Amino acid sequence: MKADLAWLGAAALLLGACALGPDYRRPALDVPKDYQWQLPQDAAAEFGDRDWWALYRDPMLQRALDIALERNLDVRIAATRIEQARAMLGATRLQYWPQLSLGAQAERSKTSSYTQLLPEQPRLGTIYDASIDASYELDIWGRLRRLNEAARADMLASVYAQRSVVVGLIADVATAYFTLISLDEQLAVTRSTVATRRKFVELTRAKHDRGVVSGLDVSTAEAELATAQANIPDLERQIGQTEDQLSVLLGHNPGPIRRAHHFGDSPPLPPAPPAGLPSSLLERRPDILRAEQQLRAANARVGAAKAALFPTLSLTGSYGGQSLELSKLFSGPANTWLAGAGVTLPLLDAGNSLYQLDLADATKREALLSYEQSVLNALKEVSDALIARQKYVEFQQAQAAKVDALRRANAIALARYQVGYASYFDVINSDRDLFNAQLDLAAAYLNSQLANVRLYQALGGGWRIQEGGRAPGS
Repeated sequence: MKADLAWLGAAALLLGACALGPDYRRPALDVPKDYQWQLPQDAAAEFGDRDWWALYRDPMLQRALDIALERNLDVRIAATRIEQARAMLGATRLQYWPQLSLGAQAERSKTSSYTQLLPEQPRLGTIYDASIDASYELDIWGRLRRLNEAARADMLASVYAQRSVVVGLIADVATAYFTLISLDEQLAVTRSTVATRRKFVELTRAKHDRGVVSGLDVSTAEAELATAQANIPDLERQIGQTEDQLSVLLGHNPGPIRRAHHFGDSPPLPPAPPAGLPSSLLERRPDILRAEQQLRAANARVGAAKAALFPTLSLTGSYGGQSLELSKLFSGPANTWLAGAGVTLPLLDAGNSLYQLDLADATKREALLSYEQSVLNALKEVSDALIARQKYVEFQQAQAAKVDALRRANAIALARYQVGYASYFDVINSDRDLFNAQLDLAAAYLNSQLANVRLYQALGGGWRIQEGGRAPGS
């Protein structure tokens, strides 16, 4: 008898070590070792680990990022989803343990007068009952383990989802901040141009009064002044709306935003990132990691659905007391106990279980395709960001040289016009070209800065995120 029990126990342990369904393995994808426009890989690790906003040495930007990481509502909502997933994981893990319940009841009943009773047995009486009941499912086919594996993957997916929110938030804050600086520069250039054109209108009117120029020259100068003046309210509108957008990202009511003014005569070039972009950095992208955890969860649920097709073996037990008198309920003679084992095999519900397996298989295939799509999109974003950063920097450098040349040409044209050696239209054309070039330079500055932001974002953030979604030093 003991040998039989030992054999049954060993068989149960052996079966319990197995779990139906495929074990998860990361899909083999064709990921390139290098990216188009990639530089040498001599500082690759540093590129992915640096706190990118520190490169700009802008305390206002760093302060804005700190506030956003602490107060942004999207980040806080994502954190609550992590808590929800952890609670679900905890509830799933409890299925590993026996389920215990405590029950007590009192029943008063009357026996029919036609029923034959034992001597001294009353027809009207009360029965008191109290018991501790236990049940335990033997996880022979690994159903509970697969469900636990899926719940853990869901929890990790929620963690990576929050990191995606953090990555997007930092990129949005930086984008709005640099947009404000660019708009500030465009507004400063426009106001400076208005002041210059107002003086030129006065000069042209004076020449007209002396009969040197015609009324057409005066009207043209006034039109150019009005053109510049018309830009001011539109730029102020854009600045106000961008400040409102950034305020909401910081978790504040809409209002003004403090910022540093980097622009002098021309905007500085953005800091150059370290060289090198190894393909392994793509594995740090939270959206890819989230998609992989969703695939892992779907794979585990396939195993759980297969296990549901097989019999379920459960152990049950109960211990308590039953008595006609409450005072004797917990006495020795009133003790009761029950022990048993049961097997449940779905028959009429087997068709539903098969459909659930088909559903799990289809969900897994969808998760696999979504994972592959996430990787391809990541590769494209990295390649696009590398190209954009390099070419926008080159464009900004050329545009800065253009502004310098046009500024000199405008000064020469104005000086020649004042002494009568240049025509009025030479001055108008040079002033218009300089104004447009300065506005283009401010836009080029913004594009260069945003190309850096997109590059770091494409690489999974380009910053080290600690537990809780905050960056170091924040």
